[in-house]
Amino acid sequence: MTREAIQPDGVPVPAPPYSPVVAAGDLVFTAGQVAMDRAGAIVAGGVAEQTEQVLHNLAACLSAAGCSMDDVVKTTVFLADLDDFPRFNEIYAGHFTRPYPARTTVQAGLAPGLLVEIEAVARRPA
Repeated sequence: MTREAIQPDGVPVPAPPYSPVVAAGDLVFTAGQVAMDRAGAIVAGGVAEQTEQVLHNLAACLSAAGCSMDDVVKTTVFLADLDDFPRFNEIYAGHFTRPYPARTTVQAGLAPGLLVEIEAVARRPA
């Protein structure tokens, strides 16, 4: 199976050695998306604003691979503070429909200023 690296429009090009999106057959894997805008700056605000930006970036990654949020089967969420989970969850729920993707959520030491990071696995529609 071949792997195809994809650089979505509007998502900052990473300096470290990784691809924002990799497609392998009908599976699509995103790198962890954070709350950075097109210019690579962290968006202002709290967990709600950062979650919106992260999900916007995630949708851009999926779109570049021919998918939508409805094609996501699994997400992994990293929160800098689990006390932010209720607000995060409200925003997250507005971006997915039933049946919701499987999800793991953990507290993690994220880079300074970042409150949330999300990675996803999706299946390309037939």
